[in-house]
Amino acid sequence: MPATKRAGRTAANASSTADTTTTAAAAGMTPAARRTSPFIPTPVERLALGLFPLLLVFGSLFALLSPDTRALTYDAATQSHRAADGSLAPSYFARKSNLFNVYFVKRGWGWTTAALLVFVFLHPAVAAPRARARAVARWAVLTMWWALVTQWCWGAPLIDRGFRWTGGQCDVAALEVVAGTADAAEVLTAVACKAVGGRWRGGHDISGHVFLLTLGSALLMHEVLWPLARWAGWRAEERCVVMSDGALKGAGVEADRAQDVAAGREAKPVLGYAGKFALGVLGLNLWMLLMTAIYFHTWFEKFTGLFTAYIAIYAVYIVPRFVPALRQLIGVPGI
Repeated sequence: MPATKRAGRTAANASSTADTTTTAAAAGMTPAARRTSPFIPTPVERLALGLFPLLLVFGSLFALLSPDTRALTYDAATQSHRAADGSLAPSYFARKSNLFNVYFVKRGWGWTTAALLVFVFLHPAVAAPRARARAVARWAVLTMWWALVTQWCWGAPLIDRGFRWTGGQCDVAALEVVAGTADAAEVLTAVACKAVGGRWRGGHDISGHVFLLTLGSALLMHEVLWPLARWAGWRAEERCVVMSDGALKGAGVEADRAQDVAAGREAKPVLGYAGKFALGVLGLNLWMLLMTAIYFHTWFEKFTGLFTAYIAIYAVYIVPRFVPALRQLIGVPGI
């Protein structure tokens, strides 16, 4: 008789567990999703985003400890390290004229944009028209932030404005101001300063390389890896979203059924050419971020570049999870 009761209780518990699992699945929740706050990155995202400061710290420590770099003198005018005799640091990547810097980093947002668009429009992981439109919308928001920080913000970009606000100036322009011959462009922008043979000196220079490479890498991580993970079934959904009624559910509850292309996916490579191209750009971004950490900028300049990128990353990829109205406009990658 006791055995019969125990069997009955076991069956009842199993039934209860199954009902709970079914209810959670119906609500778009997974155990991981229930433990993840919509206000912070998921555990996997924290690991990915933590890679950037890890590379910066490793590169900075390498520069301090390596016999090839620790004796170098930092030149604030060029944001790079030089040997005592004035020659450039003993590395190809320490020269701003290296091909990777000239043709990849200097055109970094173009490479990131190309990788994103190729993946979004050619890879089956992003098959639904609405998912593609939202991916482009997120890219547009990040592009706007990139432009404001590095290109134009109603005149000088934010990087140049910050440099001026912290006491920086163009040497040549400063002399011409005294003589009364300088114009506003020569005084306010780094590009114009270099064009007239001047040097940008004195203020705090946010690392544009760190900003660009971090922002582009984070964009590709979210826009490529989340759709691939969902499409290939690599891991359960762990992101949470706040619904319009205040309920907390797994992000999968809002998945577009047209995006569920499981049928036939095994007949094609998971990455494909589009995925490989995107991951190739991502890998080169991370490598050049490490080179920047070793050979260019001060600790604080690198930190402010990283922080400036993180502002946009949080706004585009985390805030929509707890602001339903914004999520309706730009969505969540892979959903």
